[in-house]
Amino acid sequence: MVTLMERIATGGPDYAQTCAISDARAGNMRQADALARALDPTARTTLLTPRAPWRWLAPRQLPFAGAAYGPDFDALLRAPPRLAIGCGRQAALATRLLGAHGARTVQILDPRLAPRHWDLVVVPEHDALRGENVVVMRGSLHPVDDVWLEAARAAHPGFTRLPGPRTGVLLGGDSRHGRFDVDAFTALADRLDALSAADGGSLMLVGSRRTPPPVREALRARYGGQAALVWADERDGPNPYPGVLAWADRLVCSADSVNMLSEACATRVPVAVFEPGRVGGRPRRFVDGLLAGGRVHLLGAEVMPHGAVTPLRETARVAAVIRTRLALESRGRA
Repeated sequence: MVTLMERIATGGPDYAQTCAISDARAGNMRQADALARALDPTARTTLLTPRAPWRWLAPRQLPFAGAAYGPDFDALLRAPPRLAIGCGRQAALATRLLGAHGARTVQILDPRLAPRHWDLVVVPEHDALRGENVVVMRGSLHPVDDVWLEAARAAHPGFTRLPGPRTGVLLGGDSRHGRFDVDAFTALADRLDALSAADGGSLMLVGSRRTPPPVREALRARYGGQAALVWADERDGPNPYPGVLAWADRLVCSADSVNMLSEACATRVPVAVFEPGRVGGRPRRFVDGLLAGGRVHLLGAEVMPHGAVTPLRETARVAAVIRTRLALESRGRA
């Protein structure tokens, strides 16, 4: 790998752009795009099409690894970006290859390989990886900030007519760290009904791509025609998730998704988490840290707190660290 200091010493080519790289998985793509655009609003996105046999061992290199991701990536290797930001295991091989061709490289999430292969590696604090070139963050990276929330409010003006307090409910799903099944949804719904009885207002319930089909049907059966908003999947129209984050007076989340909780905690409203004991591993460690720090509290039947809170926003902070560590010029928001 050509190191950053070697590139600075030799001058190197003129790296004119920033590129976010991912395998098109929504969570990986969102993190890479958010960090890239926090550093450079003109950043472009490259989606990988992993090929066998290279995808099997990524980010480890096999011979002829330049052919691992198809002609679009091959073209990127011939004209590498100034800065390549990847997220996920497939992107880790791609950023390694771009680093060898002269790009500066930032890899998000533990690549399961020594971090010396990248200029910087960004990992959540609930992961164990540490090192001189490892930047530690709380939760995940995303675009949610005051400007993003204002744009979401403008795009969903009808939410302002809903009676307050408006309670946004973000539903996750199954993962290797735990299950969110119909029984879990029923228990959550019982607490939401008790909350509504005590505090009034409006419920806005939104599923996610990981929400199991039986839970989506249970959501429609229990709240269809009753709650102010029910969105289980695309059959219910465009996803109102940005509007829910932007207009909610308080948010309730299942405990299974670090990304979803990170975005909820980036708002300026209270966040409650439902039964974190249902998950383990890294999501549980993240939730425990949020509880200990007071940014979230456990969902109970009691009235939830009101009022503004300090948002948890790591994207801008991580971008500032990277800008300093890699001696990048600052580029304002477009």
